[in-house]
Amino acid sequence: MTSRTGLTRRHALAGATGLLATPLIARHALADTRGVSDTEIIIGNMTDLSGVTAVQGTNNVQAMRMAFDEINEKGGIHGRKIRFVIEDMEYIVPKAVQAMNKLLNHDNIFFALANGGTPHNDAVLPSMIEKGVPNVFPLTCARGMYEPLNKYKYGQFASYYDQMRAGVKYFAEKRGKKVIGSMYQDTDFGKDVHAGVVAQTEAMGMKVAGIAASRPTDTDFNAPLAKLRDAGCDLICMGTIVKDTTIILQTARKMGWNVDFCGQFASYSTAVAEAPGEPAEGFYSMSPGLYAYPDDPRPAVQDVGSRYRKKYGIDINYLGEAGWSAATCMIDVLQRAGRDLTVDSLIKSLESMDKWRDIFGSPPLSMSPANHHASNQSFLSVVKSKRWAAVEQEPLSY
Repeated sequence: MTSRTGLTRRHALAGATGLLATPLIARHALADTRGVSDTEIIIGNMTDLSGVTAVQGTNNVQAMRMAFDEINEKGGIHGRKIRFVIEDMEYIVPKAVQAMNKLLNHDNIFFALANGGTPHNDAVLPSMIEKGVPNVFPLTCARGMYEPLNKYKYGQFASYYDQMRAGVKYFAEKRGKKVIGSMYQDTDFGKDVHAGVVAQTEAMGMKVAGIAASRPTDTDFNAPLAKLRDAGCDLICMGTIVKDTTIILQTARKMGWNVDFCGQFASYSTAVAEAPGEPAEGFYSMSPGLYAYPDDPRPAVQDVGSRYRKKYGIDINYLGEAGWSAATCMIDVLQRAGRDLTVDSLIKSLESMDKWRDIFGSPPLSMSPANHHASNQSFLSVVKSKRWAAVEQEPLSY
């Protein structure tokens, strides 16, 4: 089946011959390592290619696919090609469970990279842990992706909780906001965002003045916004994604309400910034890094953007850059894990990551046996003339 994104529900990337000769001891070690053979490494991904967050999932996996294609063309990693298997879960939890069951039991993946969605990851983590399959750098900032500490859980980004605590603190101290509202999806993702808003307002001796929860598929936000306006909110913190964020901003503009809105990683999207009619002008968002636009002057950034545009016919967006970073980081992790590749050697390599940097200037990634959360830094940006612009060049904290 082919989705409207042009991606099939299943992509198996490469897998030709690698090194023909390998020590007998390595062959025996690999016999018990699922998803690893003498010639290939199988990496899985379940994400949204045709649902409400398809613009994020599609760009993310395309960038990862490009990175894996390019390393395969160079001979792979220690003689093994990467086979990247992608499943579309349409941002629907039961379909995510179905997709992961296939990846685990049919494709026999070694590990999963950048699985999409907070509730979707929450739903599949138990089966992954039971099978001993690491969940690496999921495409969510939820704290549950690395807490509690588990040998199979590795988070890449500053959490939604941390992002919103830093954002609320900034707006209260630097912009004089006193009446904070929270508007979020009634999902694990949205609740994690809301928890950060509540924690920071309480830490400053304040209370959340207005709360509005919604379903991911809701499209009518007139009543929730009217409720928050009547509460006198001067800042609305948003636990929403792309489509719902855009509709909320459009609705507020139609109401003539020019209150400040602040989102997080899931709303830090060019699709929001470039929405028709410019409803996002002046919209703020926290994010774990800063988007490098195609006209960014750095040669390495321009090179990746050019190759992406040539391969897919569109510009790489922030989620694409996040995918490129995740894939190139894991290529480095796999290189350091060595030829005798097992789950234990992969984990040892992950846990020895020390200030790994991508080409986009994102915060350094570090992990250890006691810390599987690679970064807790986040930045504040605002939409100006359909582009994201950094409010502060340095990350915020609380």
